[in-house]
Amino acid sequence: MQKLLLFSLLALCMSSCTWLNPSIMLKTPRDFKYSQNPDSTNAADYRVSPNDIVEFSLFSNDGFKLVDLTSLNSNNPSSFRIQNGNEYLVEPTGDLKLPVLGKVKITGYTIRDAQTLLEEKYAAYYIRPYVMMKVINKRVIVFPGSAGDARVIPLLNNNTTLIEGIALAGGLAEDGKAKVIKLIRENKGAHDVYLIDLSMVDGIKQASMVLQSNDIIYVEPRRRYAIRFLQEAAPVISIVTSAFILYSYTRLLNK
Repeated sequence: MQKLLLFSLLALCMSSCTWLNPSIMLKTPRDFKYSQNPDSTNAADYRVSPNDIVEFSLFSNDGFKLVDLTSLNSNNPSSFRIQNGNEYLVEPTGDLKLPVLGKVKITGYTIRDAQTLLEEKYAAYYIRPYVMMKVINKRVIVFPGSAGDARVIPLLNNNTTLIEGIALAGGLAEDGKAKVIKLIRENKGAHDVYLIDLSMVDGIKQASMVLQSNDIIYVEPRRRYAIRFLQEAAPVISIVTSAFILYSYTRLLNK
């Protein structure tokens, strides 16, 4: 019976690699080449991405009397407010379909640069156009390092950084590895994977990366093999031990 117990435990250990830490996601091979972290000085602003929903307003005459002008002024037609607060979807191709202009490719532009681009294009139709844009559906997904604690975080600030995104999700979980944080970002149909180490203060520079819509922040959890093994092995050990006790008791009765 002792041999049966030892054999059961051995079989359990040999099969452990298939069920220990099943919650580990987004694994990368040991020789995986991570993308080079972008220079924060070159990514200081949020950049428009496909599937963004843009709140768009267009005014003429440099936005003169922006708040008060709600209808056509017959004495000064150039001060008519053309559009206000309409929402438009950035298509997967990167185009934004707008009144008068039609499709304009704006993905990759910062909000400020996109506004300047559209003002230049609308200048052919309106006197000193003034454009206001805001992306209203920006969000990132944060896995802080503990099963069941994932959060979808809206990006209310155009310049939300990686460390701010983690803070908005409540910080790293107790089991999260500060030195193994992956930022996964879609790039032209593929995905860039950045590795960030926040275990040391030097990682602050990496943590200043500006988040883009649909980024995934994944904090790898610690692999607690011993605890997991005991949790999974406990029922098997209990059954085998009970069988051994029953077997021993039966032998005593038969003597």
